[in-house]
Amino acid sequence: MFLNRKRNSLVQKTETKQMPDSVILDSDVKVPEPVKPQEVVVNPQEQNIKNSIIDELYNTIDLSLLESLPEEDAYKQISEMSALFLLEKDVPLNAEGRKRVIEEIGDEILGLGPLEPLLKDKSISDILVNSSSQIYVERKGKLEPASSTFRDNQHLLNVIDRIVSQVGRRVDESSPMVDARLKDGSRVNAIIPPLAIDGPSLSIRKFAVEKLQIEQLLDYGSLNQEMAHFLKAIVKGRLNILISGGTGSGKTTTLNICSSFIPQNERIVTIEDSAELQLQQPHVVRLETRPPNIEGRGAITQRELVINSLRMRPDRIVVGEVRGGEAVDMLAAMNTGHDGSMTTIHANTPRDALGRIENMFAMAGWNMPIKNVRSQIASALNIVVQLRRMEDGKRRITSIVEVNAMEGDVITLTELFFFQRKGIDENGNVLGAYKATGNVPSFMDDFKHMGIDLPYTYFTTEDNGGL
Repeated sequence: MFLNRKRNSLVQKTETKQMPDSVILDSDVKVPEPVKPQEVVVNPQEQNIKNSIIDELYNTIDLSLLESLPEEDAYKQISEMSALFLLEKDVPLNAEGRKRVIEEIGDEILGLGPLEPLLKDKSISDILVNSSSQIYVERKGKLEPASSTFRDNQHLLNVIDRIVSQVGRRVDESSPMVDARLKDGSRVNAIIPPLAIDGPSLSIRKFAVEKLQIEQLLDYGSLNQEMAHFLKAIVKGRLNILISGGTGSGKTTTLNICSSFIPQNERIVTIEDSAELQLQQPHVVRLETRPPNIEGRGAITQRELVINSLRMRPDRIVVGEVRGGEAVDMLAAMNTGHDGSMTTIHANTPRDALGRIENMFAMAGWNMPIKNVRSQIASALNIVVQLRRMEDGKRRITSIVEVNAMEGDVITLTELFFFQRKGIDENGNVLGAYKATGNVPSFMDDFKHMGIDLPYTYFTTEDNGGL
């Protein structure tokens, strides 16, 4: 292989030199462990050395030779070559500096450059690139600046192009906005000039490899034990559930956890714009929308997938998020035998969530009296779970509401549980307690006949756990 010939040539040039202990060669080369962003120190000397070696590698290596190699082997080849170039240049770096430069070179050539350490850091949930010189990350619900940066706007554009080209998309002046997905399932949005005034912008919502369980939400203080048991009971009881909340409030996480309570013997069809759900049942069919191609044709919408899913004999339909006309068909499915279906929606309160669904009927072209629309909504939905990300970064279930029948032209709602704020402590943590309202759900008798244990004591007005 060409890489080996070049390596041998470099070894001959440097055989009279003493090999520093910090240089890694041949079988000793390993794919470097990721450096956490907080440990990365921007060193101008290292950056200059790294950039010069990258230029030499691009001029020396036929990168197409690396495409056929497993990722680990490709990183090994790049690491070997980088170590030899460092030796040839006799650069004034210590062992830690050499290791860091070798790792960053591999990330730059084979990965996503400065984003790689951030993607490997499990404590980060979102990566937000405002410009080539400004990157923020979200940890535990709070934003903080990252020490990583791009060289310039062109460097950032090259990384964006590498991301979108992997999924057959393109981004340029004629198409300056794009949604994509990384290999690990992380969701990506990019927007470039002229729409982005200060340079290219990139947002990455990392795919959660770890499957959260209800016990972890309890540990995080997102709900209490009674509410957790209630959610499990309503899923088992095949009630239709709408999970509502703002951006980043934990809707998809809650939907994942609720779906984990679905019995193993049921057939589930999931429909998403960008696949994020991690259902653990064996009988799951996953569907994902398709955007239009370069010619503007070939798009498949969520509404089309919902309609198609009705022909697939599902026991339950789970829609990642309703945004438009698919809400009409989702509610129709809930009203026609697909009990126990679930979806999420962007809204700040349960009442706002129902109002948004009304608007989606209009978006779908339904010209019918508002009373009839609300009647459809009231008969389809049983429970609205409201979430909110609070000032301290924690996501909490702030309300669980039962959707009742119509009274006149209004859908009646009965709140069952809520989070009562009690202030903020000296560390900025929100204090409060989960409480029951004293209202008893209308379906308690039905659950009793189904053998679902849901004690009436859950709905007393005593405090049900404080924070």
